[in-house]
Amino acid sequence: MKQIGWIGTGIMGGSMCRNLQQAGYGISLYTRSRKKAEELLAAGARWCETPREVAQRSECVFSIVGYPADVEEVILGEEGVLAGFAEGGHGAEGDSAAPILVDMTTSQPALAERIAARAAEQGVLALDAPVSGGDVGAREGTLAIMVGGDQTAYDRVLPLFEIMGRTIRRMGPAGAGQHTKMVNQTLVAAGMVGTVEALLYALRAGLDPEEVISVVGQGAAASWAINNLGPRIARNDMEPGFMIRHFVKDLGIALEEAKRMGISLPGLALTAQFYHAAIAEGLQDKGTQALYRVYQRLNGLD
Repeated sequence: MKQIGWIGTGIMGGSMCRNLQQAGYGISLYTRSRKKAEELLAAGARWCETPREVAQRSECVFSIVGYPADVEEVILGEEGVLAGFAEGGHGAEGDSAAPILVDMTTSQPALAERIAARAAEQGVLALDAPVSGGDVGAREGTLAIMVGGDQTAYDRVLPLFEIMGRTIRRMGPAGAGQHTKMVNQTLVAAGMVGTVEALLYALRAGLDPEEVISVVGQGAAASWAINNLGPRIARNDMEPGFMIRHFVKDLGIALEEAKRMGISLPGLALTAQFYHAAIAEGLQDKGTQALYRVYQRLNGLD
């Protein structure tokens, strides 16, 4: 595959697309705000007016947008990817030539299953492939990519995944990637609460937070959150590698799935409430580490 379609150039999507572009792939591009795509366009990407047009010009289309409703619109809508693939006349030569749709948005497992079923009806292969690793992982091509869907599609897309990520694994059929991402976000939620509370303790005890991180981040308490977001908290840097409003969306999906499966996750529910408090304080567009500010206010330290 040489002609790639890309939809969504946010904090992570822009960097992921750039890595494919720099690897020599032709990019047909759509995003809601053309301004966010200017750097990619200047480097040779082709602008498309709709996701439908992206699909018409591409062998494989990647999407990474905000919410499940956005996924539905750009993939299943009248001007969506599947409409474009249908007009392109792809898929007549079997799976080895079928176009591929890869949604990398963190979204609902049931929606991933529905997209895969709709895609199959018109000879399109579909993967759900949410990612973890934040803005740094997206820039450096070191993301963890959790994939659900057809093995043939996975094998064909794997060389592209390897440009964007370091840890890539097919977890099962359609929806399995999204379920794995919910596991990831449940762990991230617990890690963020632990990181924020630990650094608040360090501050109150009169310790140098960066020195504390350099020690505890190398022992049994090591985590991605303390080693990557802890230093940002210490510097009072709350700019997003991943926005709070998107994290709240993810936690909501995880809690909905837990309810559907009949399991209780009180720790996750409590963390979601803390992040809803962050949104109530106007922090929705800050990074997940801005939960620290909620704790500061709770303890009269703001």
